[in-house]
Amino acid sequence: MRDPGEQRAAKREIFGWAMYDWANSAFSTTVGTVFLGPYLASLAAEAARSSSDGLVRLMGIPIAPDSFMPYCVSLSVGFQVLFLPILGAIADYSRLRRRMMRLCAVAGALATIGLFAVTGSLWWLGGLLFIVANLFFGASMVFYNSWLPDIAAEADRDRVSSYGWAMGYLGGGLLLLLNLVFWQFRSALGVPSGLAIRINLASAGLWWLGFSFITWARLRSRSPRRALPAGSTYLKVGFRQLKSTLAELKTLPETLKFLLAYFLYNDGIQTVIAVAATFAAAPIIRGGVGMETGTLTLVILMIQFMAFFGALFWGRLASWIGAKRAIMVSLVIWAAVVIYAYGGLQGESRVMQFFALGACIALVMGGSQAISRSLYAQMIPQGKEAEYYSFYEVSERGTSWIGPLLFGLMNQLFGNLRIAILSLIFFFVMGLVFLPFVRVEKAIADAAKL
Repeated sequence: MRDPGEQRAAKREIFGWAMYDWANSAFSTTVGTVFLGPYLASLAAEAARSSSDGLVRLMGIPIAPDSFMPYCVSLSVGFQVLFLPILGAIADYSRLRRRMMRLCAVAGALATIGLFAVTGSLWWLGGLLFIVANLFFGASMVFYNSWLPDIAAEADRDRVSSYGWAMGYLGGGLLLLLNLVFWQFRSALGVPSGLAIRINLASAGLWWLGFSFITWARLRSRSPRRALPAGSTYLKVGFRQLKSTLAELKTLPETLKFLLAYFLYNDGIQTVIAVAATFAAAPIIRGGVGMETGTLTLVILMIQFMAFFGALFWGRLASWIGAKRAIMVSLVIWAAVVIYAYGGLQGESRVMQFFALGACIALVMGGSQAISRSLYAQMIPQGKEAEYYSFYEVSERGTSWIGPLLFGLMNQLFGNLRIAILSLIFFFVMGLVFLPFVRVEKAIADAAKL
């Protein structure tokens, strides 16, 4: 048993670790979910007015204004796939983990702060800065997640992981609330709408950077988990580790089937979250007038706080009906969400309908992802959690570019965001097709043999 001094040090470090989730979640909510998508779409639409086909062009490529942000999400995730195996190797084989995490956080935060400069004809710069910021956001999360086995005993990891996740919702939600208050009073303060949005975007980078210093002050450097093989490099060992895990997965067919289902439906979840603001703010939702930024922010803010309680409820539901069935129920709700987004949100009560739709998303958003993570934990070999979760992260990033790309293409081909959002039902249906065939008991038994 630890002495009181060691216990205080452990709690101090766990708090510092969780504060990074508090810090960087501001990027996900304020930038990725609420303000940047509609803002870039409006700038691109203004630039497209001079073209005969209503499209903007970047390096000669025609782009629908509403599709620009989804394309940027897709491209940034593609870059993450190239880098994450290398970063996973650094986390396992070197003492640079803390330094590299800090470097990625600072680079991502500075790129986010740089969004303040995006205005007028610089709409393309907003996409470039987002790609850079999102790349470093994902990279820093590789190092962040790799710390969990170091700061928490096996019996405490679920609790500590949930604590970090909860701190992320609270931190991201708090800044979003402050941004909403600023947005509502911008006229009284004499701040133009465009400037107010740019200030809110930059505030996410300042929040991310500022609160990260708590993490750097409390996380301790540790010796590498493994020695780098003689004559090897981080690049070689990173891809070798990924190849080894892929080979071992062949002996875990049920785990592999679950991963396939997860990659599909999680892509749909991530895309709905990423494009929700662009979809809601578009004129198609309100018969020529997009949903006001203040109203949209209120909806996202509600989702941010409700998702925490929704995940707790889904944890209870999983204990009652089983994790796999609980996930399947959540996928049915996700499918219903995109169907309603396609055919609903009309008439005088459209704003209230969007709030109700947001409540449904909040109910399933945290729960479906949290249960998936815990179910996967039962299907992997004991003692290899970090290795398998590294693969889990790489694979998740490797597929989550498909949804934004599909959404962007459908919108550009049909000129209709409703059709684009409906196309995402593919991911939830395919998840429902594959998930019933996963034999959880056999997956657990197979993993126990390794």
